[in-house]
Amino acid sequence: MRILSDLKKQALSFGVFAVLITCVIITFNTRAAEKPENNTSINVSETESKPGNWASFRNGNLQQGIAKSSLPDKLELLWQHTSSDGIASTAAIVGDRVYMAGLNGYVECLELKTGKPVWKYRSIDDPNPDQFAPGFKASPLVTDKGVYLGDEDGIFHAIDRLTGKKLWQFKTDAEIISSANITNGKILFGGYDNFLYCLNESDGSLAWKFETDGYVNCSPAIVDNFTFVTGCDEQLRVIDIKTGQQHSQMPLATYLIASPALMGESLYVGTYASEIIAVNWKTQKVEWRYNDPIKELPYHSSAAITDEYVVAGGRDKQIHCVERKTGKPVWKYGTRGRVDSSPVIVGNRVFIGSSDGNLYELNLQNGKMLWKKNLGSDVTASPAIGSGHLIIGTESRNGALYCFGKK
Repeated sequence: MRILSDLKKQALSFGVFAVLITCVIITFNTRAAEKPENNTSINVSETESKPGNWASFRNGNLQQGIAKSSLPDKLELLWQHTSSDGIASTAAIVGDRVYMAGLNGYVECLELKTGKPVWKYRSIDDPNPDQFAPGFKASPLVTDKGVYLGDEDGIFHAIDRLTGKKLWQFKTDAEIISSANITNGKILFGGYDNFLYCLNESDGSLAWKFETDGYVNCSPAIVDNFTFVTGCDEQLRVIDIKTGQQHSQMPLATYLIASPALMGESLYVGTYASEIIAVNWKTQKVEWRYNDPIKELPYHSSAAITDEYVVAGGRDKQIHCVERKTGKPVWKYGTRGRVDSSPVIVGNRVFIGSSDGNLYELNLQNGKMLWKKNLGSDVTASPAIGSGHLIIGTESRNGALYCFGKK
Protein backbone atom coordinates (compact mmCIF):
# COMPACT_ATOMS: atom_id res chain seq x y z
CA MET A 1 0.00 0.00 0.00
CA ARG A 2 1.23 3.50 -0.84
CA ILE A 3 0.43 4.83 2.66
CA LEU A 4 2.63 2.22 4.30
CA SER A 5 5.38 2.88 1.78
CA ASP A 6 5.25 6.62 2.53
CA LEU A 7 5.43 5.97 6.28
CA LYS A 8 8.56 3.89 5.73
CA LYS A 9 10.06 6.68 3.68
CA GLN A 10 9.41 9.21 6.44
CA ALA A 11 10.83 6.89 9.07
CA LEU A 12 14.06 6.52 7.12
CA SER A 13 14.64 10.28 7.46
CA PHE A 14 14.82 9.88 11.24
CA GLY A 15 16.93 6.74 11.15
CA VAL A 16 14.20 4.52 12.64
CA PHE A 17 14.51 1.85 10.00
CA ALA A 18 18.28 2.08 9.58
CA VAL A 19 18.84 -1.59 10.25
CA LEU A 20 16.19 -2.54 7.72
CA ILE A 21 17.50 -0.37 4.97
CA THR A 22 18.21 -1.41 1.55
CA CYS A 23 20.43 -4.14 0.32
CA VAL A 24 22.39 -2.55 -2.45
CA ILE A 25 22.89 -4.43 -5.58
CA ILE A 26 25.75 -3.90 -7.80
CA THR A 27 25.74 -6.02 -10.91
CA PHE A 28 28.55 -5.44 -13.28
CA ASN A 29 29.00 -5.93 -17.03
CA THR A 30 31.23 -4.33 -19.61
CA ARG A 31 30.11 -2.09 -22.36
CA ALA A 32 32.55 -1.21 -25.12
CA ALA A 33 30.94 2.18 -25.56
CA GLU A 34 31.82 3.09 -21.95
CA LYS A 35 35.43 1.85 -22.28
CA PRO A 36 35.90 0.17 -18.88
CA GLU A 37 39.33 -1.07 -17.94
CA ASN A 38 40.16 -4.79 -17.88
CA ASN A 39 36.56 -5.90 -18.44
CA THR A 40 35.09 -8.49 -20.77
CA SER A 41 33.04 -7.22 -23.71
CA ILE A 42 29.31 -8.04 -23.58
CA ASN A 43 26.54 -7.32 -26.05
CA VAL A 44 24.13 -4.47 -25.26
CA SER A 45 20.88 -3.56 -26.92
CA GLU A 46 20.85 -1.14 -29.82
CA THR A 47 18.58 1.11 -27.77
CA GLU A 48 21.12 1.56 -24.97
CA SER A 49 24.12 1.91 -27.26
CA LYS A 50 22.79 4.85 -29.31
CA PRO A 51 24.44 8.07 -28.09
CA GLY A 52 21.29 10.23 -28.12
CA ASN A 53 19.33 7.95 -25.79
CA TRP A 54 18.86 7.78 -22.03
CA ALA A 55 17.44 4.27 -21.78
CA SER A 56 17.85 3.41 -18.08
CA PHE A 57 18.07 5.00 -14.63
CA ARG A 58 21.76 5.99 -14.80
CA ASN A 59 22.14 5.69 -18.58
CA GLY A 60 24.08 2.46 -19.00
CA ASN A 61 25.18 -0.63 -17.16
CA LEU A 62 28.10 1.12 -15.46
CA GLN A 63 25.64 3.70 -14.07
CA GLN A 64 28.05 6.62 -14.42
CA GLY A 65 25.33 9.24 -14.83
CA ILE A 66 26.94 10.72 -17.95
CA ALA A 67 24.81 12.06 -20.80
CA LYS A 68 25.91 11.12 -24.31
CA SER A 69 23.84 13.93 -25.77
CA SER A 70 24.65 17.63 -25.68
CA LEU A 71 22.33 20.34 -24.37
CA PRO A 72 21.83 23.93 -25.55
CA ASP A 73 23.73 26.54 -23.54
CA LYS A 74 20.44 28.09 -22.40
CA LEU A 75 17.62 25.78 -21.35
CA GLU A 76 14.01 26.77 -21.98
CA LEU A 77 10.85 25.02 -20.78
CA LEU A 78 9.30 23.32 -23.81
CA TRP A 79 6.38 21.50 -22.18
CA GLN A 80 5.10 19.89 -19.02
CA HIS A 81 2.86 16.88 -18.49
CA THR A 82 0.89 16.55 -15.26
CA SER A 83 0.78 13.33 -13.23
CA SER A 84 -1.84 13.12 -10.47
CA ASP A 85 0.33 11.68 -7.67
CA GLY A 86 3.68 12.97 -8.90
CA ILE A 87 6.83 11.33 -10.20
CA ALA A 88 9.67 9.88 -8.10
CA SER A 89 11.52 7.99 -10.83
CA THR A 90 13.76 8.98 -13.71
CA ALA A 91 12.27 9.08 -17.21
CA ALA A 92 13.79 7.32 -20.21
CA ILE A 93 14.45 8.98 -23.57
CA VAL A 94 14.69 6.76 -26.63
CA GLY A 95 14.60 8.31 -30.10
CA ASP A 96 11.68 10.74 -30.30
CA ARG A 97 9.84 9.22 -27.33
CA VAL A 98 9.83 9.78 -23.56
CA TYR A 99 8.85 6.99 -21.14
CA MET A 100 7.71 8.05 -17.67
CA ALA A 101 6.41 6.12 -14.64
CA GLY A 102 4.16 7.77 -12.06
CA LEU A 103 3.14 7.18 -8.48
CA ASN A 104 -0.45 7.02 -9.80
CA GLY A 105 0.24 3.61 -11.32
CA TYR A 106 0.64 4.68 -14.94
CA VAL A 107 3.52 4.26 -17.36
CA GLU A 108 3.18 6.76 -20.18
CA CYS A 109 4.85 7.23 -23.55
CA LEU A 110 5.02 10.83 -24.81
CA GLU A 111 6.35 12.61 -27.88
CA LEU A 112 9.71 14.13 -26.99
CA LYS A 113 9.20 17.36 -28.91
CA THR A 114 5.62 18.11 -27.86
CA GLY A 115 4.79 16.06 -24.76
CA LYS A 116 1.69 14.69 -26.49
CA PRO A 117 0.57 11.23 -25.27
CA VAL A 118 1.35 8.21 -27.46
CA TRP A 119 0.13 5.42 -25.14
CA LYS A 120 -0.70 4.80 -21.49
CA TYR A 121 -0.30 1.59 -19.44
CA ARG A 122 -1.75 0.95 -15.96
CA SER A 123 -0.28 -1.33 -13.32
CA ILE A 124 -3.68 -3.07 -12.95
CA ASP A 125 -6.22 -4.08 -15.59
CA ASP A 126 -9.22 -2.55 -13.77
CA PRO A 127 -10.41 0.49 -15.82
CA ASN A 128 -12.08 2.08 -12.77
CA PRO A 129 -10.08 5.27 -12.08
CA ASP A 130 -11.08 5.14 -8.40
CA GLN A 131 -9.57 1.67 -7.97
CA PHE A 132 -6.14 1.85 -6.31
CA ALA A 133 -3.34 1.11 -8.75
CA PRO A 134 0.13 0.35 -7.36
CA GLY A 135 2.50 3.19 -8.22
CA PHE A 136 5.96 3.12 -9.74
CA LYS A 137 9.06 4.31 -7.89
CA ALA A 138 11.43 2.35 -10.12
CA SER A 139 12.68 3.99 -13.31
CA PRO A 140 11.86 2.37 -16.65
CA LEU A 141 14.43 0.36 -18.57
CA VAL A 142 13.81 0.64 -22.32
CA THR A 143 15.22 -1.86 -24.81
CA ASP A 144 14.59 -2.57 -28.48
CA LYS A 145 11.70 -4.82 -27.43
CA GLY A 146 10.06 -3.34 -24.37
CA VAL A 147 9.77 -1.13 -21.30
CA TYR A 148 10.55 -2.90 -18.00
CA LEU A 149 9.96 -1.89 -14.37
CA GLY A 150 8.47 -3.01 -11.05
CA ASP A 151 5.66 -1.49 -8.97
CA GLU A 152 4.78 -0.93 -5.30
CA ASP A 153 2.91 -4.24 -5.05
CA GLY A 154 5.89 -6.27 -6.26
CA ILE A 155 4.77 -6.92 -9.85
CA PHE A 156 7.47 -6.56 -12.50
CA HIS A 157 5.98 -5.38 -15.81
CA ALA A 158 7.13 -5.87 -19.40
CA ILE A 159 5.40 -3.48 -21.82
CA ASP A 160 5.59 -3.36 -25.61
CA ARG A 161 7.66 -0.28 -26.42
CA LEU A 162 5.64 0.69 -29.51
CA THR A 163 2.06 -0.13 -28.49
CA GLY A 164 2.00 0.06 -24.69
CA LYS A 165 0.42 -3.39 -24.46
CA LYS A 166 1.40 -5.89 -21.77
CA LEU A 167 4.04 -8.41 -22.85
CA TRP A 168 4.31 -10.31 -19.55
CA GLN A 169 4.38 -9.87 -15.78
CA PHE A 170 6.42 -11.45 -12.98
CA LYS A 171 5.25 -11.51 -9.36
CA THR A 172 7.57 -11.02 -6.39
CA ASP A 173 6.56 -10.90 -2.71
CA ALA A 174 7.17 -7.21 -1.92
CA GLU A 175 7.60 -3.71 -3.30
CA ILE A 176 10.08 -3.08 -6.13
CA ILE A 177 12.04 0.19 -6.05
CA SER A 178 15.16 -1.12 -7.77
CA SER A 179 15.40 -0.04 -11.41
CA ALA A 180 16.37 -2.79 -13.83
CA ASN A 181 19.38 -3.26 -16.08
CA ILE A 182 19.93 -5.85 -18.80
CA THR A 183 22.76 -7.99 -20.14
CA ASN A 184 22.60 -10.67 -22.85
CA GLY A 185 18.83 -10.97 -22.62
CA LYS A 186 18.86 -11.22 -18.79
CA ILE A 187 17.00 -8.55 -16.79
CA LEU A 188 18.34 -7.86 -13.28
CA PHE A 189 16.53 -6.04 -10.45
CA GLY A 190 15.99 -6.30 -6.71
CA GLY A 191 12.94 -6.48 -4.45
CA TYR A 192 11.90 -5.64 -0.91
CA ASP A 193 11.36 -9.37 -0.39
CA ASN A 194 15.18 -9.55 0.03
CA PHE A 195 15.82 -11.16 -3.36
CA LEU A 196 17.90 -10.21 -6.36
CA TYR A 197 16.11 -11.46 -9.49
CA CYS A 198 17.36 -12.47 -12.91
CA LEU A 199 14.61 -12.89 -15.56
CA ASN A 200 14.69 -13.85 -19.22
CA GLU A 201 13.68 -10.84 -21.29
CA SER A 202 11.94 -12.99 -23.91
CA ASP A 203 9.16 -14.34 -21.69
CA GLY A 204 9.72 -13.15 -18.10
CA SER A 205 10.65 -16.61 -16.85
CA LEU A 206 12.90 -16.82 -13.80
CA ALA A 207 16.54 -17.60 -14.58
CA TRP A 208 17.48 -17.47 -10.89
CA LYS A 209 17.01 -15.49 -7.69
CA PHE A 210 19.46 -14.88 -4.84
CA GLU A 211 18.29 -14.28 -1.26
CA THR A 212 19.97 -11.56 0.82
CA ASP A 213 19.58 -10.47 4.44
CA GLY A 214 17.55 -7.32 3.71
CA TYR A 215 15.84 -5.12 1.18
CA VAL A 216 17.32 -4.91 -2.31
CA ASN A 217 16.65 -1.30 -3.19
CA CYS A 218 19.39 -0.12 -5.54
CA SER A 219 19.68 -0.52 -9.27
CA PRO A 220 22.16 -3.08 -10.60
CA ALA A 221 25.28 -1.96 -12.37
CA ILE A 222 26.76 -4.60 -14.66
CA VAL A 223 30.37 -5.47 -15.38
CA ASP A 224 32.04 -8.73 -16.37
CA ASN A 225 29.75 -11.57 -15.24
CA PHE A 226 29.17 -10.59 -11.62
CA THR A 227 26.51 -9.04 -9.46
CA PHE A 228 27.49 -7.50 -6.13
CA VAL A 229 25.00 -7.38 -3.24
CA THR A 230 25.48 -5.50 0.05
CA GLY A 231 22.97 -5.39 2.89
CA CYS A 232 22.15 -5.44 6.56
CA ASP A 233 24.95 -7.88 7.30
CA GLU A 234 27.41 -5.25 6.02
CA GLN A 235 28.92 -7.71 3.56
CA LEU A 236 29.68 -7.22 -0.12
CA ARG A 237 28.59 -10.44 -1.80
CA VAL A 238 29.78 -11.21 -5.33
CA ILE A 239 27.24 -13.24 -7.33
CA ASP A 240 27.87 -14.97 -10.65
CA ILE A 241 25.27 -13.75 -13.16
CA LYS A 242 25.28 -17.00 -15.15
CA THR A 243 24.55 -19.24 -12.18
CA GLY A 244 23.15 -16.95 -9.49
CA GLN A 245 25.63 -18.47 -7.01
CA GLN A 246 27.80 -16.52 -4.58
CA HIS A 247 31.38 -16.14 -5.77
CA SER A 248 32.91 -14.28 -2.79
CA GLN A 249 32.21 -11.73 -0.04
CA MET A 250 33.93 -8.93 1.89
CA PRO A 251 33.09 -6.80 4.98
CA LEU A 252 31.90 -3.29 4.09
CA ALA A 253 30.99 -1.94 7.56
CA THR A 254 28.03 0.15 6.38
CA TYR A 255 24.59 0.00 4.80
CA LEU A 256 24.09 1.44 1.34
CA ILE A 257 20.98 2.97 -0.22
CA ALA A 258 22.28 4.71 -3.35
CA SER A 259 23.07 2.82 -6.54
CA PRO A 260 26.75 2.38 -7.46
CA ALA A 261 28.73 3.89 -10.32
CA LEU A 262 31.62 1.97 -11.89
CA MET A 263 34.85 2.90 -13.61
CA GLY A 264 37.50 0.27 -14.23
CA GLU A 265 37.94 -1.81 -11.08
CA SER A 266 36.54 0.91 -8.80
CA LEU A 267 33.01 1.28 -7.47
CA TYR A 268 31.73 4.63 -6.14
CA VAL A 269 28.69 5.02 -3.89
CA GLY A 270 27.31 7.18 -1.10
CA THR A 271 26.46 5.32 2.11
CA TYR A 272 24.02 5.51 4.99
CA ALA A 273 27.04 6.18 7.20
CA SER A 274 27.37 9.72 5.75
CA GLU A 275 30.26 8.82 3.46
CA ILE A 276 31.10 8.51 -0.20
CA ILE A 277 33.37 5.50 -0.65
CA ALA A 278 35.49 4.01 -3.42
CA VAL A 279 35.88 0.22 -3.40
CA ASN A 280 38.10 -1.91 -5.60
CA TRP A 281 35.66 -4.71 -6.39
CA LYS A 282 38.40 -7.06 -7.62
CA THR A 283 40.81 -6.79 -4.69
CA GLN A 284 37.90 -6.23 -2.25
CA LYS A 285 39.55 -3.23 -0.58
CA VAL A 286 38.19 0.21 0.26
CA GLU A 287 40.33 2.73 -1.65
CA TRP A 288 39.11 5.87 0.14
CA ARG A 289 36.30 7.35 2.24
CA TYR A 290 34.99 10.91 2.12
CA ASN A 291 32.77 12.53 4.72
CA ASP A 292 31.75 16.09 5.47
CA PRO A 293 33.25 16.98 8.88
CA ILE A 294 30.40 19.36 9.70
CA LYS A 295 27.21 17.63 8.53
CA GLU A 296 26.73 13.88 8.87
CA LEU A 297 23.63 12.62 7.07
CA PRO A 298 23.03 9.70 4.70
CA TYR A 299 23.37 9.64 0.92
CA HIS A 300 20.37 8.47 -1.10
CA SER A 301 21.63 10.13 -4.29
CA SER A 302 23.57 7.92 -6.72
CA ALA A 303 26.93 9.33 -7.79
CA ALA A 304 27.91 10.57 -11.25
CA ILE A 305 31.55 10.04 -12.19
CA THR A 306 34.09 11.27 -14.71
CA ASP A 307 37.81 10.55 -15.02
CA GLU A 308 38.44 13.36 -12.51
CA TYR A 309 35.39 13.74 -10.30
CA VAL A 310 32.69 12.01 -8.26
CA VAL A 311 29.52 14.05 -7.66
CA ALA A 312 26.63 13.11 -5.35
CA GLY A 313 23.83 14.79 -3.44
CA GLY A 314 23.35 14.35 0.30
CA ARG A 315 20.56 14.48 2.84
CA ASP A 316 22.67 17.24 4.42
CA LYS A 317 21.13 19.51 1.72
CA GLN A 318 24.44 19.73 -0.11
CA ILE A 319 25.89 18.58 -3.43
CA HIS A 320 29.40 17.19 -3.00
CA CYS A 321 32.22 16.88 -5.53
CA VAL A 322 35.41 14.96 -4.72
CA GLU A 323 38.45 13.79 -6.66
CA ARG A 324 37.76 10.38 -8.17
CA LYS A 325 41.20 8.93 -7.49
CA THR A 326 41.74 10.26 -3.97
CA GLY A 327 38.36 11.22 -2.48
CA LYS A 328 39.71 14.66 -1.56
CA PRO A 329 37.00 17.37 -1.53
CA VAL A 330 36.78 19.70 -4.52
CA TRP A 331 33.63 21.73 -3.77
CA LYS A 332 30.25 21.71 -2.01
CA TYR A 333 27.06 23.50 -3.00
CA GLY A 334 24.27 24.05 -0.48
CA THR A 335 20.55 23.91 -1.26
CA ARG A 336 17.53 24.48 1.01
CA GLY A 337 16.37 20.87 0.95
CA ARG A 338 17.75 17.35 1.05
CA VAL A 339 19.24 16.16 -2.22
CA ASP A 340 18.00 12.66 -3.04
CA SER A 341 18.07 13.38 -6.78
CA SER A 342 21.04 11.84 -8.59
CA PRO A 343 23.27 14.17 -10.65
CA VAL A 344 23.79 13.99 -14.39
CA ILE A 345 26.96 15.34 -16.02
CA VAL A 346 26.98 16.92 -19.49
CA GLY A 347 30.45 18.13 -20.45
CA ASN A 348 31.39 20.67 -17.76
CA ARG A 349 27.83 20.98 -16.41
CA VAL A 350 26.07 19.15 -13.57
CA PHE A 351 22.26 18.94 -13.38
CA ILE A 352 20.50 17.83 -10.18
CA GLY A 353 17.24 18.39 -8.32
CA SER A 354 16.57 19.20 -4.66
CA SER A 355 13.65 18.88 -2.27
CA ASP A 356 13.66 22.68 -2.14
CA GLY A 357 11.83 22.47 -5.48
CA ASN A 358 14.70 23.61 -7.67
CA LEU A 359 16.50 22.06 -10.62
CA TYR A 360 20.13 23.21 -10.49
CA GLU A 361 22.84 23.56 -13.10
CA LEU A 362 26.35 23.77 -11.61
CA ASN A 363 29.85 24.13 -13.01
CA LEU A 364 31.55 20.73 -12.67
CA GLN A 365 34.99 22.15 -11.90
CA ASN A 366 34.13 24.73 -9.23
CA GLY A 367 30.52 24.10 -8.18
CA LYS A 368 29.29 27.58 -9.08
CA MET A 369 25.61 27.82 -9.95
CA LEU A 370 25.05 28.49 -13.62
CA TRP A 371 21.23 28.33 -13.65
CA LYS A 372 18.29 27.11 -11.61
CA LYS A 373 14.60 26.62 -12.22
CA ASN A 374 11.98 26.37 -9.49
CA LEU A 375 9.51 23.60 -10.33
CA GLY A 376 7.21 24.22 -7.36
CA SER A 377 7.44 20.76 -5.74
CA ASP A 378 10.02 18.34 -4.34
CA VAL A 379 12.47 17.14 -6.98
CA THR A 380 13.53 13.69 -5.79
CA ALA A 381 13.63 12.27 -9.31
CA SER A 382 16.82 12.48 -11.33
CA PRO A 383 17.30 14.13 -14.71
CA ALA A 384 17.30 12.20 -17.97
CA ILE A 385 19.18 13.82 -20.85
CA GLY A 386 18.90 12.69 -24.45
CA SER A 387 18.49 14.07 -27.98
CA GLY A 388 19.24 17.61 -26.79
CA HIS A 389 16.52 17.58 -24.12
CA LEU A 390 16.45 17.39 -20.31
CA ILE A 391 13.49 15.63 -18.68
CA ILE A 392 12.71 15.62 -14.95
CA GLY A 393 9.65 15.06 -12.74
CA THR A 394 8.37 16.42 -9.44
CA GLU A 395 6.91 14.45 -6.53
CA SER A 396 3.61 15.82 -5.20
CA ARG A 397 -0.15 15.59 -5.71
CA ASN A 398 0.16 18.18 -8.46
CA GLY A 399 3.45 16.85 -9.81
CA ALA A 400 4.47 16.98 -13.44
CA LEU A 401 7.10 15.92 -15.94
CA TYR A 402 9.08 18.86 -17.34
CA CYS A 403 10.97 19.00 -20.64
CA PHE A 404 13.74 21.55 -21.24
CA GLY A 405 15.60 22.30 -24.45
CA LYS A 406 15.84 24.93 -27.15
CA LYS A 407 12.73 26.52 -28.64
